[in-house]
Amino acid sequence: MNPIPVDAIKNTLADARLQNAIYSSTARLMDKRAHAIEPGAIDDFQGLRTQANAIKRHAIDNLDYYLEELERNVMARGGKVVWCRDAGEAVQFVLQLSREKGVKRIVKSKSMTTEEIDLNEHLEHAQIEVVETDLGEYILQLAHEKPYHIVAPALHKTRYDVADLFTETLKVERVEEPEQQTQVARRVLREKFITADLGITGANFLVADSGAIVLVENEGNARLSSSAPRIQIAIAGLEKIIPRAQDLATFLKVLGRSATGQPLTVYTSFLSGPRRGGEIDGPEEFYLVLMDNGRTRLLADEGKRQSLYCIRCGACLNHCPVYRKIGGHNYPWVYSGPIGAIISPQFHGVTQDPWLPFASSLCGACAEVCPVKIDIPQVLLDLRSDITQAKRKEGAGKWEHRGFRLFSYVMRRPKLYEMASAMAASVFPGSRDKWLRTLPRLLRLPPIAGWLSQRDLPPPPERSFRSLWRERQRAKGGN
Repeated sequence: MNPIPVDAIKNTLADARLQNAIYSSTARLMDKRAHAIEPGAIDDFQGLRTQANAIKRHAIDNLDYYLEELERNVMARGGKVVWCRDAGEAVQFVLQLSREKGVKRIVKSKSMTTEEIDLNEHLEHAQIEVVETDLGEYILQLAHEKPYHIVAPALHKTRYDVADLFTETLKVERVEEPEQQTQVARRVLREKFITADLGITGANFLVADSGAIVLVENEGNARLSSSAPRIQIAIAGLEKIIPRAQDLATFLKVLGRSATGQPLTVYTSFLSGPRRGGEIDGPEEFYLVLMDNGRTRLLADEGKRQSLYCIRCGACLNHCPVYRKIGGHNYPWVYSGPIGAIISPQFHGVTQDPWLPFASSLCGACAEVCPVKIDIPQVLLDLRSDITQAKRKEGAGKWEHRGFRLFSYVMRRPKLYEMASAMAASVFPGSRDKWLRTLPRLLRLPPIAGWLSQRDLPPPPERSFRSLWRERQRAKGGN
């Protein structure tokens, strides 16, 4: 069981520069999304969300059928499909293939799935050079950091941070303008693309009826990673499946608008196997790695399996008041924000980071903006219930359970509630309000002690609302 990273969160809250970087970046993404979904910009965006939800629900409910169809179509076009139960099998396949093919250098496009399995660390340990080619991911690789955001991985870095990093790691002249920094990275990465033996990408969508792997991006690095090297591997979670090519129209309309506020990303690539005769570019060998890594466990729960609908747009992070305060690195896994709060406990078990589903105000902003209409607040509530049940089975939380049973008993009996309120007012008068905050902690009474450790609880009023109301009614009757 991992504790809440209290000190790290406090450091994030106290860092004015970091707070400004998070707020300004997410605010820009929120504003762009708002303009991109206006009625004048697109017709019936809410209808598209409903349609996207229906497609994903159908695909996940029939996952086995569509995965088999995808496999047949990928193989028919000369590709190979590799099924991996967990991160270890996926990493082992990439390492073994790299050794067999004599791979010395790998270029990678942005992929949260490869972050999920710590692929870079395993490749580097095996003395294979691996280079992130997305600008944000490249910055983080140089800084030895994990992504801060699903879509904007280096969201927390200012241009001055990047200038310092490039000067220190690349030994180049210091430049502070983003355009110049992009040119610096481009010069370095161009040589990597040309000399790489293997390219690794993720997948935004897997199209069952055509066997196509769809990548959406804005920099062109995914297209180069998939076409320049002689071998390509696409690593994707099972949930990326969609039934038909015509379904893409719906998802491409909602993804770009939700992620970056664009009607459509700059590059949309369809990969369908290795290079064919007469084609001048593309890989000689193509492998699709389909990874479970805990995903099929979610299928057993009909209520929470909607977590697999996620298309990784990051909109829920941008609109989440908790993420916007504590940032991405204080979440326990690579997936942060509201979607991380519901995915991580289901992948790893609710007892590993039991605080995570509670790190939410349940304001519902995440559900309002989710392009596939995942009811994130409801899933959070379900997970909270699972965590409570797990604690009870382990013998923990008994005082909390008894406390809420007592609270429920009193609240269902008005006379008893009124008597308890009067007693509280007499025991904890306003002049002694300090006792109300400290006494339960001294006695170590859960859950009150934990609740009051982060809150001030005012003393009960000397006169209750009920007594004031009766007095008012008597006064009206006397007139």
